Amino acid sequence: MSDLLALLRHSLAGLRVLIAATLLCGIAYPLVVTGVAQAAFGWRADGSLVTESGAHTDDPAEAVGSALIGQRNDDERLFHPRPSVAGDGWDTLSTSGSNLGPEDPDLVKAIKERRRDVAVREGVSVDQVPADAVTASASGIDPDISPAYAALQVSRVARVNGLSEDAVAALVAEHTDDRTFGFLGEPRVNVLELNIAVRGEVE
Repeated sequence: MSDLLALLRHSLAGLRVLIAATLLCGIAYPLVVTGVAQAAFGWRADGSLVTESGAHTDDPAEAVGSALIGQRNDDERLFHPRPSVAGDGWDTLSTSGSNLGPEDPDLVKAIKERRRDVAVREGVSVDQVPADAVTASASGIDPDISPAYAALQVSRVARVNGLSEDAVAALVAEHTDDRTFGFLGEPRVNVLELNIAVRGEVE
């Protein structure tokens, strides 16, 4: 009987801990974090949605995309993102890289083909094509490209849209973000925001 009572006491203690942990970690903590995020970072917490004019919005119906998620884009009038292997490409439900090693024959072949295609599209030699133009990010939906890849596309975007290269280069400079806190990561250009700016110049 004493063993049964001890087991019951331990079971009830464990149940109390489970209930307390569920209330604290499963309900209270998420509510507090969500409340702080909404109060302090509302636009970011709601997905960093951007309208056709470049304005921030919390309404998905008004949005043309998210500043945090790369999109498929083959429009010659606009800047192109880096490649994606997330699902069939830029699939937000299947974010991932290829996980292929640097010597994998399939990856080597894909990079060579992408480098050739980018060089032809931009009218440059294959040696001028930067790494992020031919390699996918770990998530497969990286919204940014390097300033080098953006600069490579300036001539085409300017020509197709009837703009001066200086004007398009200025847009790239305006939409180039420095390293986070001055030392984390690399300088980057948000493709969606840059393309919205290009469309604004054309219109």
